[in-house]
Amino acid sequence: MREQILRRSLLAGAGLALLAAVAGCATTEQIDTQPAFYINLAKTGKPVDAAAAASLLSDYRTARGLPAVTIDDTLSRLAQDQANAMAKADNLSHEVGGRNFITRIKASGYDAKRAVENVGAGYHTLAEAFSGWRDSPSHNKNMLEPGVTRMGIATANAPNSKYKVYWALILAQPDAPAR
Repeated sequence: MREQILRRSLLAGAGLALLAAVAGCATTEQIDTQPAFYINLAKTGKPVDAAAAASLLSDYRTARGLPAVTIDDTLSRLAQDQANAMAKADNLSHEVGGRNFITRIKASGYDAKRAVENVGAGYHTLAEAFSGWRDSPSHNKNMLEPGVTRMGIATANAPNSKYKVYWALILAQPDAPAR
């Protein structure tokens, strides 16, 4: 129940304010049971909780009449490769290593009718990444891309970087199988 209330608050745009209000009075027990949206990945070194991200993004999309998304292993691997490449290069870009998103997805063999990518750096929590992308018109457009039903999301920690955490989110609509 508490996680649903927090998710609704985040989706309404009040999530970060709620986090700030709760942070001042958190107990050790609250920190240990903290929802995945608010875990500081820069401090823990843990990867993003893909299931929590899929749930958050699906709620956001279905509230706007769009289909939910499910985690796709291939897209998750591609997102992880991109996050790792950005962290290694300490460079936020869709084209790290000279390969753009279209080239990377085609090279993977993933047969997508449509696919989009969001990248980010410096967001320490899933809540921050989601809010940052939601508040950016081009990134929000990607999250609300009609027809996409699959996703992959990943983070890569770069403790010596000013950003600390690099993010990659890939959303796709698989191409219909030939009959």
